[in-house]
Parts: sequence; structure tokens; C-alpha cells
Amino acid sequence: MAARVATESFLQPSVLARLGSLELVARAVVEGALVGMHRSPKFGFSQEFAEYRAYNEGDDLRFVDWNVYARTDRAYIKRFQGDTNTRVTVLLDASASMNFGEPVSKWKLAQYLCASLAYLVKRQHDAFALTVFNTDVVSELPPSANPDVLQRVLAHLHAATPSDGTDLVRSLHTLSQRISQRGVVILVSDLYADSDEIIRAIQPLAHRGQELIVFHTLDREELEPSQTRISALKDLESDEKIVVAPEFLAQAYRKKINAHCEAIETSCQRLGADYVRVMTDEPLDGVLHAYLRRRETQPS
Repeated sequence: MAARVATESFLQPSVLARLGSLELVARAVVEGALVGMHRSPKFGFSQEFAEYRAYNEGDDLRFVDWNVYARTDRAYIKRFQGDTNTRVTVLLDASASMNFGEPVSKWKLAQYLCASLAYLVKRQHDAFALTVFNTDVVSELPPSANPDVLQRVLAHLHAATPSDGTDLVRSLHTLSQRISQRGVVILVSDLYADSDEIIRAIQPLAHRGQELIVFHTLDREELEPSQTRISALKDLESDEKIVVAPEFLAQAYRKKINAHCEAIETSCQRLGADYVRVMTDEPLDGVLHAYLRRRETQPS
């Protein structure tokens, strides 16, 4: 289900762009997204109580059992199954088509989203990994829960630049074979490939027990072209130009792009994966808030 939130309380993309620093953007997006949450929307698996252990300096005070402390004057941490080994791996599409979009490009939006996810995962003390790819792997940050992981993620995001084409399906096949440990896998892409082939590429991840989330980045112009006369459109990845009539863009093209998006969303649902549409003209914190709210209400 596409998450669409229209409310003045969230930050518009142009406002995020003016913040400049990816870290500031991430903090603003996550803090806005978490407003009104009743509990921490863990990206991990169901949290079942496992045991107590003695409090160590630096532990999160939220997990101290204060009832035990009041009786014994000793601090103990509640440990939960799955709260120490959750791995969140983000696969980021850096193909040239991601440069398209207004008021921010799909690439800039994807950078904001990945930085925000890293910030959120760091708050949860889980491990975060990032792989940037187009026709091949551009850069790779191995899983880490170290305190400096956010800064390392931001450095990778700053260094990456969308370029070349992409063989999205081949890349996903390759990357899925390299992710063996159970965890959360997040794909951030504009998904320019055949919908059936995309699903076949990510299917092995779902079948191996990964929790799969697909963030589909799109610009409004891609869904609702505004051209009113015959135009020559240029492919950002191949530089090929094609002449199109406004009648085609208004009718046949819109049917094709909507069918493509709906096919991916439906197939994700069948796989048990989450599908989230992220538009360049919508507040990112609002979209993330809506998604986290949906996770919050899902049964553990």
C-alpha cells in the first residue's frame, strides 16, 4: 500500500534540502516520523523476554527493570530474544535514472531515506549495512553496530554518485546470494526493470527468512507526465532519445507505469514483503511515519 501523507506538520522536501547536512536531515526525519509512536517501532523480529543481566555503564536505561531496582537496589537489564543480533542491510540503487526528480531528485530522496534508516537503526543499537550498486557494486559497508556506524554510512552516501545504467535484476540476484544471515533487507530503488523479473530476483531473500522492505522512489512526473506537445525524451542511462506524443503519455503510458507499480506491490504482498512508495514531492518524515505506524500496529 502506497504511503501518502499530506499534512503541514511534516517537513517538505525543499525544507530538507536546505538543511544541507545529511545527519541533520536524518535526525529531523526520524524525530518527525516517531512523533506519536506508542513504542519503538523495531525493525527486528518479535521481542520475547529472555533473561535479566546486570546493568553495564552505557546500557539503554529504557530496558532497566525499575521494579527490581526498587526491591534490591541493583540495576538489571531486561534482555529480549533477537534484540542483540538484528542486522539491517540496505541495498541502494545508484543508477543514472535516480538523478531525475523535483523538487529533489530521486537520488537525493534516497540519500535522505538511507541516512534516516541508519539513524533509526543506530537508536535501536542494531547492526546496519549498506551496499550501493548500479551495474555492479559501487561501495559496500559491512554490518556494524559500532557507535561510529552512522558517520561511516553518511560518508558512503556522500561519496556515491548516480551514474551508468543498471542491471537491477542481475545485481539483485548477485546481492541476494551474498546475504546469508537472517535479518532485515531494505531495497531503495526506482525499480526500472520488468516487474516479474524484479520479484524473481528478490524472492530468494524472502524464502530464506529475510524480512524484506521495498522503498520505491518515484517522481510525480513519472506517474503523471505534464507534456502537452510532442516531445523528445532522453533516457538518463542510455542517452537514447525517443519522440512521444502527449496522447500516449496521458493514456497508454500512465496505464503501463501504474500497472508496473501495482504488479510489484501485489507481488511483494504475496511474498510477505513490505512495499512503500516514496515520492519526491511528499514529506519523507510523513511517509516514514505512516510506514512505522503500520509496523507498530502489526502483531508481533
